[in-house]
Amino acid sequence: MKSHLYPTYARADLEFERGDGVWLYTPDGTPYLDFAAGIAVCSLGHNHPHLVEALNTQAGKLWHTSNMFRIPDQERFADRLAEVTFADLVFVTNSGTEALECAFKTARKYFASKGHPEKYKLVTFEGAFHGRSLAAISAGGRDAYLDGFGVRVPGFPQVPFGDLEAAEAAIDEETAGFLLEPVQGEGGIRAFDVSFLRALRKLADEHDLLIVLDEVQTGVGRSGQLFAHELSGIEPDIMAVAKGIGGGFPMGACLTTEEVGTCMVKGTHGSTYGGNPLAMAVGNAVLDIVLEPDFLPTVRKKGLKLRQKLAQLCDENPDIFEEVRGEGLMLGLKIKGDLAEMVGACRDQKLLVVAAGENVIRLLPPLIVSDEEIDDALGRLSGACTAIRETATKSGN
Repeated sequence: MKSHLYPTYARADLEFERGDGVWLYTPDGTPYLDFAAGIAVCSLGHNHPHLVEALNTQAGKLWHTSNMFRIPDQERFADRLAEVTFADLVFVTNSGTEALECAFKTARKYFASKGHPEKYKLVTFEGAFHGRSLAAISAGGRDAYLDGFGVRVPGFPQVPFGDLEAAEAAIDEETAGFLLEPVQGEGGIRAFDVSFLRALRKLADEHDLLIVLDEVQTGVGRSGQLFAHELSGIEPDIMAVAKGIGGGFPMGACLTTEEVGTCMVKGTHGSTYGGNPLAMAVGNAVLDIVLEPDFLPTVRKKGLKLRQKLAQLCDENPDIFEEVRGEGLMLGLKIKGDLAEMVGACRDQKLLVVAAGENVIRLLPPLIVSDEEIDDALGRLSGACTAIRETATKSGN
């Protein structure tokens, strides 16, 4: 049957009717182990009782008013983020792309408010992914995403991944700062070295520039820290978050220091839906869980276990895997063979993973994944390896 949807997705012929924890179920009840988590969105898994209760309670009271009026839970959400991060000010959005758009505008407006409107460029790094708006695909710099959409939005010069000298050389009188993901997701689970991040922060300070971090995928516990930049000890000036912050509900946020964010005065930015009562009920419910004292240490423990198991898998299958990458429960396996074949073989084993650049599969389980489910996933990955070898033998390769 012809679909009336835009044909923009290479969708698998697979659908799910319900979810529970780390599991998804098809309409006929077949269970799939979800190590994709909606591309790092379902931070607390599926059908988490605390999130369900928060959403249902709010749905029975009030869905939407717009930001023409005070939204107390939005103020509480911002207060809680400010208490546990570098930030003083928060703008709530509907998505990661919108959080990045707010970040771009804030960086430019900051320098304009200081009498330097010429400073509008954010230096980016090869392999980046910052969303799908025209500005975001220009910041990402990938030809495949830019093709057919006209002239790139100016202001996003790009340098090689992790090249500090190139980053410094890119600075000119129009530079506002640097934009990067602490760990590139779409780019292949590539983590910037701690030493590089510290040196980049120092470089920005020396030139009175901003550090803008995209923690849309790395944030809210995914790295084992609340935000991945904490692993390096640096602090950004502006940070975009989304995905895990809503646990499956579409929301994001742009966080800034007071010095930078106060330039965004009345009328400079807005969102009709951003931070409405439904979103804030869920966002605060996610923070209730993630900010519990034992939550992040447990994520770090699970991340270490999964990484060790994946390293062992690589040792046992050197013909298929090259290396393990990533931090916490944002891990990747670099594949020597066909990436699509590996993703399909995992799916045949009823294990969901996500493809990324550099021939990498992403393993992004909900942060509540159990030790037993990690072991289960490794068994399915091993089964995928066996199936790939059997296929190669039958084809004579």
